[in-house]
Amino acid sequence: MSKEKKLILFYGEECPDCQKIKERLDRLKDEEDIEVEKYEVWHDSNNQSLMMKYAEERCIGVPFLFNKETNEYICGSSSYKTIKKWAKGKELDEEVKGWE
Repeated sequence: MSKEKKLILFYGEECPDCQKIKERLDRLKDEEDIEVEKYEVWHDSNNQSLMMKYAEERCIGVPFLFNKETNEYICGSSSYKTIKKWAKGKELDEEVKGWE
């Protein structure tokens, strides 16, 4: 039985910043064995509705990362170091929740 993933990425298929985030998440999987659920929102209205549920007006664009365990989020592009900190459940400074 697989464990429910606590981390979510909402992205747009053609979004360049989203592709960079996906590469950083692949690195996170390789280096830390941390997996992230991924939902494409530009071409899937159900996924877009799910994103709005988690975003709660905190973020209206992609990429949007959400940690279901801590309720910490990242709106926009972020460094690998910040994403790793977020994925491990560490609190983020307000200024890194936006674009880096």
